[in-house]
Amino acid sequence: MDTPPGQSIAIDLPDPGATREFASGMVDVLEPGTVVYLKGTLGTGKTTFVRMFMEAAGYRGRIRSPTYTLVEVYPGVAHFDLYRLSDPEELEWLGGRDYFGGDTLCFIEWPDKGTGYLPPADLIFDLEVRGTGRRLVMTACTERGHRILQKMKRGSSISRPPF
Repeated sequence: MDTPPGQSIAIDLPDPGATREFASGMVDVLEPGTVVYLKGTLGTGKTTFVRMFMEAAGYRGRIRSPTYTLVEVYPGVAHFDLYRLSDPEELEWLGGRDYFGGDTLCFIEWPDKGTGYLPPADLIFDLEVRGTGRRLVMTACTERGHRILQKMKRGSSISRPPF
């Protein structure tokens, strides 16, 4: 069954191993330039997901949480954490727009704090705690997001993007 933009897929991630496996699989399907909003309350694993994704993509340096810096940049990837943003306009001062619209894959935690200064999401990953695991609801918001979900559902074996 196809999943058009606006529809969602839910995945249960019962433990950290399942989350790591999911993040690893996303390396093969997320495209350069994709914007992923990461939603969920504190402690649901948003930063952990990005860390696992970067490790699976082969990044060998230190993977820092952007909680205080607001953005951490890696080859081909920008990871934003807007939790401490007091005004969305701060994204302009940080040069946030420099990362959008090109080939940089952008993970954005707490996107509601950047309303008016963020591009629309291609995908929304909404995480919630379920016992000792997590439930992830992925929503495709654009044609790109739809294409990515379809690749994921088919177990795509496309070559890894240059992250």
